Amino acid sequence: MNIILLGPPGAGKGTQAHHLVESRDMIQLSTGDMLRAAKDSGSDMGRIVADVMARGDLVTDEIVIGLIREQLQAEQKGGFIFDGFPRTLAQADALADLLEEMGETLEAVIELRVDDEALVQRITARSTCGNCGEVYNDMTKPWPADGKCAKCGSTDVRRRADDNEDALRNRLMEYYKKTSPLLGYYYAHGQLTSVDGLAEINVVQAEIAKALDK
Repeated sequence: MNIILLGPPGAGKGTQAHHLVESRDMIQLSTGDMLRAAKDSGSDMGRIVADVMARGDLVTDEIVIGLIREQLQAEQKGGFIFDGFPRTLAQADALADLLEEMGETLEAVIELRVDDEALVQRITARSTCGNCGEVYNDMTKPWPADGKCAKCGSTDVRRRADDNEDALRNRLMEYYKKTSPLLGYYYAHGQLTSVDGLAEINVVQAEIAKALDK
């Protein structure tokens, strides 16, 4: 089973992808992770990626599709989760062509739908433990009063520099401009399912499972 997770920054795509990897033995194909791995691999494609990144240029769609092709050839397991790709209609067409070429299909596209104002409140209140990565939220799960992470005891509390209201609104604007047209694209193909991305994590997991088990 191959699926795409869509949603704006902070919608919970990473959390849900991690759950699907564990519960369904799927493989998460993150564009960023693939680029970093390729850069360090020493392969022909890796040398191309390293050269592009060294020049500070943007990685082309052709390179990303090439990296995805390598993954499809090398791995199978329970299918793939496309995370961070496609972001544009041109990329969606390129991915569809690649899957057809490889004899693969795309079973589902899951949109994690959010309310922008609620999302801004959630993300700007977010902090993490610098030691173990445990996530906290000023409103729903505040950093412990004793100043120590409840999971590992560390006092290293961190906030991302871009987890502020202005930066997040800019990221949301970029998402809606470039990626939201994909919702209409996949709806027209009968592949889109929308779930409430701001619901409790286990509720979102259950809704995604329902969509995938159809």
